[in-house]
Amino acid sequence: MSETMLFIIVTLIKCLLVIAIFASLAGFATYLERKVLGYVHRRLGPDMVGPAGVLQIVPDMIKLFTKEDLIPYMTNSKVFKVAPLVSAICAFMAFAAVPIFPEFTLFGHTIKPIIADVNIAVLYIAGCSSLCAYAIFLGGMSSSSKYPLIGGARGLVTIISYEGVSGLCLLAVVLLTGSMSLVDINAYQEGGILSWLVFKQPIAFVLFTIAIFIETNRTPLCLAENDPELVAGYGTEYSGLRWGMFFIGEYASMILGSILITLLFLGGYNDFYFIPGAIAMILKICFVFSWYFWARGTFPHLRADQVMRMSYLILLPVAGANLIITALLAL
Repeated sequence: MSETMLFIIVTLIKCLLVIAIFASLAGFATYLERKVLGYVHRRLGPDMVGPAGVLQIVPDMIKLFTKEDLIPYMTNSKVFKVAPLVSAICAFMAFAAVPIFPEFTLFGHTIKPIIADVNIAVLYIAGCSSLCAYAIFLGGMSSSSKYPLIGGARGLVTIISYEGVSGLCLLAVVLLTGSMSLVDINAYQEGGILSWLVFKQPIAFVLFTIAIFIETNRTPLCLAENDPELVAGYGTEYSGLRWGMFFIGEYASMILGSILITLLFLGGYNDFYFIPGAIAMILKICFVFSWYFWARGTFPHLRADQVMRMSYLILLPVAGANLIITALLAL
């Protein structure tokens, strides 16, 4: 078999694995979140279908696939139908430039657990993540209802605002490492725990984590589907599988955010003392992913004015000052 054909086959297998694994994990994450929130709120959560309720995701999936797909009157039906697909597709597209594990050898061939190691991976992922925000806006705008429209508009404005914060944090990381490739950024942190960028860029780490929460529409910074104000926000008029596609995209983005925080600031898939790199990577991702559940079960929603004030009066100036200091130190 030629090298070109082998490359094509391996790439297709990687694409299928990414879609299958992360779509499944997105579904399983809904079960984990309900169990964790049940524990935090001193209630049971799912506990009847399967051991500890773990099979609850099966009837939930069947319900989504079989529930009637309603398209409200007076909607822009084409945009209404496409918006959920944009949310899920853009989330999975971002995984193409993300290395999850260290490379390994299989049947004499070196396998790299990344679909495309591009030298502008940071820029590519930021672009794909930004497109997910437009899916929220398109879904709210096309619904021909005031609550989805307000939710979509608020979600777009906040995500655009916090994209500036995350962008400045990413620039600080790029200045230190000298590369936009996530593989190179991971290699920069090979020298042990003190080489992790969380210790060299603690301010960027905190600000980037806050921005990730906003970009994935998570409590307490979510304004696009604030239940006390907007019923269900941009997704109010959606039902069935289209509603499910939004949340597959959301949970896939949460997993992507956890992987990015791990790669950028927590040492990535480098060996951690006696723990192999692949296992260390999984443990770090799970640890970061648990922050979403902890924050949702602990903090209330912030008001829209509080979220925007925090962005423009606090986070953006701090991120800008951190970037300037980093640039001066790099020189």
